[in-house]
Amino acid sequence: MSRVAEPGQPAEALPPIKGFMFDLDGTLLLSDRSLGGYQVLPGAIDVLSALRDAQIPFVVLTNGSAYPPAEQAARLRALGLPVADDALFTPSSVAAELMTRSGIRRALVLGSRGVGHSLSAAGIDIVFPGEPGAADVQAVYVGWHPDCNMKDIEAACLAIWGGATMYVASDVPFFATKQGRTMGYSYAIVGAIRRMTKSPFILTGKPSLHALRFVARKLGVPARSVAVVGDDPAVEIIMARRGGATSFGVTTGVMAADDWMRETGRRRPHRVLNQIRDLLTNGAIPMLTAGHPAQDLGRAR
Repeated sequence: MSRVAEPGQPAEALPPIKGFMFDLDGTLLLSDRSLGGYQVLPGAIDVLSALRDAQIPFVVLTNGSAYPPAEQAARLRALGLPVADDALFTPSSVAAELMTRSGIRRALVLGSRGVGHSLSAAGIDIVFPGEPGAADVQAVYVGWHPDCNMKDIEAACLAIWGGATMYVASDVPFFATKQGRTMGYSYAIVGAIRRMTKSPFILTGKPSLHALRFVARKLGVPARSVAVVGDDPAVEIIMARRGGATSFGVTTGVMAADDWMRETGRRRPHRVLNQIRDLLTNGAIPMLTAGHPAQDLGRAR
């Protein structure tokens, strides 16, 4: 593990950590670009199993919204990752909570059927482009939608012009897969909608503070006691920094160790993990630590 500090400054001390939030793609596993195949990353099963056995709460929050949370959790368990149904969340989980709190009863969904599952489960009436009443909604929700076409974008614009609020699962241009960086569809779709409507949007996935606060509530701990583990400085790390949580950057996704060294400010993690199993020996989990000292950033690779 590398201790990350600004040049000439000592590394930040880690505050007490009472719960963990893990990113999925690039942190615990790598999928293929069609989301049909998975490769579990080394140490991921060990870390989650150790946290489970020590009764330290953890959740997985992915910006992927293609599958309902329980379905995705079952896929992870089939790979050996001990993730319970109620420990896997997507931006749709956050969107359902926010919409319910705002009194939204009907929403247009731009995405696969799985994108709207959490909204429907929360009692929100969902409709898809081309269906009757697609313009008569209070919200537009944009998620994983590889088959998006111009008619879908037009339906979203019509709803927004009619007064609907736009919610967005992910505003990330790419994510890590086995084939390298892969395009984030909702990022491109929202770009087209905003070019037409100039509409603001509510981000429900990472790096929004809505997502971090949601996770903290599910863990049952304050945000300042959450450790956020992820591979993207513009997603997990900046979210943790903004919300007062502790951030760990991994080198198995979009960033290598040298890339992390060049990051500054809120994009710079508290620690860089050469491998995710370093969490078991770096002091973040006192009851699991075997007294292994952390390395200085300049020496660790």
